[in-house]
Amino acid sequence: MIHNLSSQNSIANQFLAQLRDVNVQNNRLLFRENMERLGNIFAYEISKHLDYKEVEVETPLGIAKSNIPDSKIVLCTILRAGLPLYNGILDFFDDANNSFVAAYRKNHKDGTFEISLEYITCPDLTGATLILIDPMLATGASIEKTLESLSEYGKYEQLHIVSIIASSFGVNHIKRLYPNAHLWMAAEDEELTAKSYIVPGLGDAGDLAFGKKLQE
Repeated sequence: MIHNLSSQNSIANQFLAQLRDVNVQNNRLLFRENMERLGNIFAYEISKHLDYKEVEVETPLGIAKSNIPDSKIVLCTILRAGLPLYNGILDFFDDANNSFVAAYRKNHKDGTFEISLEYITCPDLTGATLILIDPMLATGASIEKTLESLSEYGKYEQLHIVSIIASSFGVNHIKRLYPNAHLWMAAEDEELTAKSYIVPGLGDAGDLAFGKKLQE
């Protein structure tokens, strides 16, 4: 299932517009805050697709019945760019277990690249609702590589993939590989450059959130 926040008008569009705006991007604090805000919105929307159970809550005046989530949630983010978006989602899922993956593009002289995973930590995924967080879904290679690595930690029950901006190419690639996944995005952009950067996109989310790095 494809869930695109831009398909209808909401405050999410304002947060996304500020993330894209070159005149606003030099404010790193606001950039991270807007990623977290979108994370909050994604978490709320994802919560509608979880399993629930009824509980009784004692109030000062009696007993109230309430439906609360009954899913085993595991949040996984790809470092470092995914951290602010991840924090926004974690704000809403208090008891979630967490997984972290360090992945980067390893560029070759001929202009091609491969995804290199250098670090992964993960709880048991058996029966879990896995929420995989990567702010930019370009080719889908990082998502594919990460999910291949996570398969060693158990079979999850439900998969949600969360990105701020996704390319049409990446969306189609992930849909083909994981047809039962929920794919969440704030916007879908059609163009990819020869180096697989999303256009118009928003630039390097990691650099904009945390500062430029020497490594390329």
